[in-house]
Amino acid sequence: MIDVDFIREHTTGYEAFANYAREVSWAEIEKVSGLPREALEAAADEYMKANAVIIHYGMGLTQHRLGMQNVRMVCNLLFLRGNIGKPGAGPSPVRGHSNVQGQRTVGITEKPELAPFDKLASQFSFEPPRKKGLNTVEAFEAMLKGEIKGVFNLGGNLVRSVPDRMRIEPAWRGLRLNVNVATKLNRSHLVHGEISYILPCLSRIEIDRQAGGEQAVSMEDSTACMHGSRGVAEPASENIRSEPYIVAGIAKATLGNRFNVDWDAWRDDYSVVRGEIAKTYPETEIFHDFNQRMWTPGGVHKPLPAHERQWKTKSGKAEFIVPKALGEDPDMPERETDALRLMTLRSDSQFNTTIYSLDDRFRGVKGSRMIVLMNKDDMTASGLSEGDKIGLQTIADDGFDRRVNGLTVKAYDIPRGCIAGYYPECNPLLPLWHCVEESKVPGAKSIPVRIVDKPAVRASA
Repeated sequence: MIDVDFIREHTTGYEAFANYAREVSWAEIEKVSGLPREALEAAADEYMKANAVIIHYGMGLTQHRLGMQNVRMVCNLLFLRGNIGKPGAGPSPVRGHSNVQGQRTVGITEKPELAPFDKLASQFSFEPPRKKGLNTVEAFEAMLKGEIKGVFNLGGNLVRSVPDRMRIEPAWRGLRLNVNVATKLNRSHLVHGEISYILPCLSRIEIDRQAGGEQAVSMEDSTACMHGSRGVAEPASENIRSEPYIVAGIAKATLGNRFNVDWDAWRDDYSVVRGEIAKTYPETEIFHDFNQRMWTPGGVHKPLPAHERQWKTKSGKAEFIVPKALGEDPDMPERETDALRLMTLRSDSQFNTTIYSLDDRFRGVKGSRMIVLMNKDDMTASGLSEGDKIGLQTIADDGFDRRVNGLTVKAYDIPRGCIAGYYPECNPLLPLWHCVEESKVPGAKSIPVRIVDKPAVRASA
């Protein structure tokens, strides 16, 4: 059933986890998972038959109060049969677009202990700020307190994509300065502070012509392979600048020649920037000759220590964890109340907050995104029929009334007690504090809500 040799040689904490698993009752497991024992045992049988297993998961797994625990429990499952560090095995997060990948590639982080500050200080003759930065939730918490005066935003529909929109928009309007560098106009640009700039920039599909010729950028895919990328479409206007051009221009105007950075060179030829990245990370050899290697067919693999069964942990081993709770949302009200678990989701015709159509062929929805998907038994218990209009209200005792009205009920094959609505239309229901304890990722997959504004009781036939 388990890979004893792998556990003995490569892991720590197995006994504590095993004891926890043995003591949990099947009744509790069935209640929390929503699945019968026979279904779970059938899945376990399939897992045990396989020589190697890859577990793919989307970002929804992380979007719970104990989302970090969810991912580590996936790793626990893989450790049990040695499914890390061998061909065809391991965790496989489906992480999103190239900007998400790219910041991971070069180590962008709000945590100073993860950044090579000493190297950057010597390389560019300046003292980097050593204070911990703010993640998204922390930044908007500070904004609500009036502690943030301005935002410089590189792309995205930030105001619409974050939780608690009804509280965030007034705080955003209270800023002294908003700067948005964007490829397309979006609703965040309509919510502005005292001074607001919108700086149009090239998209990655557009040809980027600089003084050094046509430019290319690098990107990383979900398999940790880095590739070169060149635009192919003519720019929408000859006056549109690239993101590097805009950032380098602002840096030059602000800092001048106080540091040993040739901002014009960085603007004119992006290979110069990649060369500096190689100097920042010389020990990894990831970026050596990167300007040529990023065009390697199939991409350049970023080294992953766990692939070689090297464990970059305090213990030097892969670490089993004992979960804090069996469920991923311990503050979710009990099912015996009127509480429902709302998950927000995207349609097939959507990229982040960019919506190309009101239809969703994945779920048979047409003509509207103001939809709530419900289990038929939950509809019956709530006295609802397909097509009814309802409102949802967040269950939270924090003094704020969060609700979204005008949602049309649609029957859907979803577990009892769970409902679904679209992102970002349902973002006003997500409290800013309802986030992952450690990482502060917004908890958009288990929002406690109740039905309000139900239609009047129908007359009997």
